[in-house]
Amino acid sequence: MQFNVEEENLICLYHNADRRRTIAKLHAALPDMDGEMAALARQTLAKLDTMTDADFEAYQFHFTDE
Repeated sequence: MQFNVEEENLICLYHNADRRRTIAKLHAALPDMDGEMAALARQTLAKLDTMTDADFEAYQFHFTDE
């Protein structure tokens, strides 16, 4: 699974103990996001939904300040 910089940064902001909790935190934040950010969150959630828990655990998420 490939994440772009924006998606990976978003995951880093809402990262929790595991994939399912990260997804839950990101879903909970959706109502407070504006249009572009909500679209990015939904795009990121779609990718997270297709990952396995093992793939999520193995992935090295890095916050990039670009």
